Amino acid sequence: MAMEKTFDAGTREPLIYTKWEEAGAFKAGANAKAGAETFTIMLPPPNVTGFLHVGHAFNHTLMDILIRWKRMQGFDTLWQPGLDHAGIATQLVVEKQLAELGQKRSDYSREDFIAKIWEWKAVSGGTIQEQDKRIGAGMDWDRSAFTMDENFHDAVIKVFVDMYNKGFIYRGKRLVNWDPHFETAISDLEVENIETDGHMWHFKYPLANGATYEYVEKDEDGVETLRETRNYIAIATTRPETMLGDGAVAVHPTDERYAPIVGMLCEIPVGPKAQRRLIPIITDEYPDKTFGSGAVKITGAHDFNDYQVAKRSNIPMYNLMDTKAAMRADGRPYVEEAATAQAIANGEQTFDEAMIAAMNMVPDEYRGMDRFDARKAVIDAITAEGLAVMHDVTRTEKDEDGNTVEITETVPYVESKKIMQPFGDRSKVVIEPMLTDQWYVDTAQIVEPALDAVRSGRTKIMPESGEKVYFHWLENIEPWCISRQLWWGHQIPVWYAPVIEDGVIITGKYEMFCAATEEEAVEKARIFYGEKANVINGQGKRFEDQEHTLASFIDALKNSMRHGDGPIQVRLYRDDDVLDTWFSSGLWPFGTLGWPNDTPELAKYFPGDVLITGQDILFFWVARMMMMSQAVMDKDPFHTVYLHQLMRDAKGEKMSKTRGNVIDPLVMVDEYGADALRFTMGQMAALGGVLKISEDRIKGYRNFGTKLWNAFSFAEHYEIPNAGTHALPKAENTLNKWIIGETAKVREVVDAALETYRFNDAANALYAFTWGKVCDWYVEFSKPILQGEDASAKLETEATLRWVLDQALIMLHPIMPFITEELWGQADNRANLLVTQEWPTFTAADLVDADADREMNWVINLIESVRSARAQSHVPAGAKVPLVVMGLDAKGQSAWDNNSALIMRLARIETLEHVEAFPKGCVTIPMEGGTFGLPLEGLIDVKEEIARLEKTMQKLGKELGGLRGRLNNPNFVASAPEEVITEARENLALREEEEAQLKAAIARLAELG
Repeated sequence: MAMEKTFDAGTREPLIYTKWEEAGAFKAGANAKAGAETFTIMLPPPNVTGFLHVGHAFNHTLMDILIRWKRMQGFDTLWQPGLDHAGIATQLVVEKQLAELGQKRSDYSREDFIAKIWEWKAVSGGTIQEQDKRIGAGMDWDRSAFTMDENFHDAVIKVFVDMYNKGFIYRGKRLVNWDPHFETAISDLEVENIETDGHMWHFKYPLANGATYEYVEKDEDGVETLRETRNYIAIATTRPETMLGDGAVAVHPTDERYAPIVGMLCEIPVGPKAQRRLIPIITDEYPDKTFGSGAVKITGAHDFNDYQVAKRSNIPMYNLMDTKAAMRADGRPYVEEAATAQAIANGEQTFDEAMIAAMNMVPDEYRGMDRFDARKAVIDAITAEGLAVMHDVTRTEKDEDGNTVEITETVPYVESKKIMQPFGDRSKVVIEPMLTDQWYVDTAQIVEPALDAVRSGRTKIMPESGEKVYFHWLENIEPWCISRQLWWGHQIPVWYAPVIEDGVIITGKYEMFCAATEEEAVEKARIFYGEKANVINGQGKRFEDQEHTLASFIDALKNSMRHGDGPIQVRLYRDDDVLDTWFSSGLWPFGTLGWPNDTPELAKYFPGDVLITGQDILFFWVARMMMMSQAVMDKDPFHTVYLHQLMRDAKGEKMSKTRGNVIDPLVMVDEYGADALRFTMGQMAALGGVLKISEDRIKGYRNFGTKLWNAFSFAEHYEIPNAGTHALPKAENTLNKWIIGETAKVREVVDAALETYRFNDAANALYAFTWGKVCDWYVEFSKPILQGEDASAKLETEATLRWVLDQALIMLHPIMPFITEELWGQADNRANLLVTQEWPTFTAADLVDADADREMNWVINLIESVRSARAQSHVPAGAKVPLVVMGLDAKGQSAWDNNSALIMRLARIETLEHVEAFPKGCVTIPMEGGTFGLPLEGLIDVKEEIARLEKTMQKLGKELGGLRGRLNNPNFVASAPEEVITEARENLALREEEEAQLKAAIARLAELG
């Protein structure tokens, strides 16, 4: 059957993928040689709610290139697919569906709501896996894992229980990112810091008992610029509502302005006057003397920096807000809370964490208000009392007579400024730092093996810059918050019960029992209580206290106990929280292989080999997998971590729907085919490089596929037989020896590139070989032989062409699997799919013929050099030109003689003349064994060409000036990203080379006068 004119990607790609699946081509161990070494890649699990975006397409293409290559090499391969349950994202999707029905989550029990999520997953979850098939991703889909599957769930619970029992997991109160919409803690990765319009309010905190001091400001030279007596210390804040929870005001230890009042008390300027709290003025390294007033209010429960200061100085941290970020409405009346807080500030009363957590320092009039409404109320109250810092503002306006006059007013000092505001990436509401009870991994106890893995070189992070980031994070690691206040996820396997002393339940305290199942927890509790209580099966009252203190639960539980003569009846309550998805995905390298069961897959494929992922989750996922694998399995999960940057548009801008520069990979597949997209991804994957993609680039690589297709059409046109697998021919012809050697050389380059994860080098080498060496030079050079009368040479060339095209298909297959599989299947009597073929092992040492290599590359170099000289000098494309040569040695003359017809036809040369000296205005073309020259006189309009070149020089001069100015600017070099600086330097080098060529061309033409 005759070939189609072009490859119909839209029709053929799905059919080809189906063939691969039906053949079991992607199954673990497929195509492996006996006793083969394993090669394992774990797919970073996309969210079950996810759709394939351009970042996925890039990431998954690189993994597919590696796994196809290793499979063809005979390795026992596994590319493990799967999905993450994506706690917040999935819960949001289902809640939105319920909202469309006029329902909400609280209308359901926890169990019924989770059932709704499973219903949704059965219908819509995992869409991304089908989309992955469209780009050719060859994973072992039968092994697809899900982080909420029964076995994986058992693994997660077992790890939690084991780590709890070892003391690696604990419950504690720390500051977290709190999402008021979802009412849960979220990770830093789920926070978007967005620059927004904000304000900085300046307020006075009066000194206690009317105290005063001399406030003195000095300039850099120590000259006094301001002296005044003050009875207050000024602070500035962007969040006045948090002033209600202040525990101190901090100044830098070396700030002489405030030295007289350090250790004194000052008054928070809001709330009932009779109960105004006094807080200490302390010193800490955190305040910046040069920013604002240099004094910082410390609200440890609502600011991450303040939290650290409060911990260092044992300052109480008062939580002001509920889970919806409204001002708290619980607790004792404010007058009682304020009295207790003052006693603490005066050092008259000790305090503990539980006591401070229960205290509500919100004045009665603000309780229950939304945080932003409370902000306005606080500002108005402070301003009305005259405790806002005032300053003079001068404006101009017209008087009654039309004259411009200046009017100076004294107004509250409020700065309008840009601030970085944290938003939930899914809720889109402002995130509130919140002091809450959460579950934590004490990472300090498990981090060292993960650090040692990279320090020792057992695990390599590429590029090396990633190692610096890795070390910085892990050497300064904080406890890892692993609990989330959601329903969808792995529920914390901890049960609570009351503390019983002398037959009495102690209010506000609780016992904890960590176990894999409720039955195990009950048994632990029975052993623990002994005769103190009768522990009965069945879940206790649901914990509805959204502040997670457990106090209300214990009180309710106490009232429900039956006393009498017998023991107290105790039911256990299970923690409502679920585990952070990063905790479960931290077990991905071994949980997907059947652990905790001792499976054959676990024994064979763990540890894995390489992890390919975005640099943005180096800490959130990669580092945690390293820690968890060592903590659980006592092994490193992989030996190599390949990090890539985020995908950007052609200008290097971040993609966003707002900018309108998002590239949808599936749209690109529809338009240009998966192979074009994949080759683009491979070609741009320079290690550590900026990833810039454009539709034009993808379109260009579709043309590359067309070029490959046309080479096979060429073979068909010449009726070259295409039956079965084509063996390596024994070549006698110089041309055929040369192309066989080039094929061996590119095989070595591709293997070396892929071994070191230089995907771009592999793609570029295959592009240059296929388009240049094969489709351009070899096809063109072979025409005279195929059209000639020498039957032996013709048969040899036909066999060589078929063999070379076969090798091109095999080597291109990992990057362009669809079109190569289609072309492979064009052969008669070829039963096996290309995806199952063995990767070639021939070497350049075996196949390169030195004489043929030298001769044919000399011919190509001469043709390219003549063409380049013609183009640079603007010689008319159709004109045949004379060529002169000096000092041509025997090898050069032989190469010319053997190929003169080809050279003269392809370079459009009319004559070749041997000369003793080149004429004036001759373009010099140095070659091995001699020097050629292209005389320009009579070929071009010299004056017009000089004018054109000088105009180009002027334009180039401006570009060079701009580039040199940027690179000579210390601020640019110090602040610009490394990749931007590198790009500018490379651009400058190219422009300087272009400048040198232009100068040489102008000088050469000037000789013709």
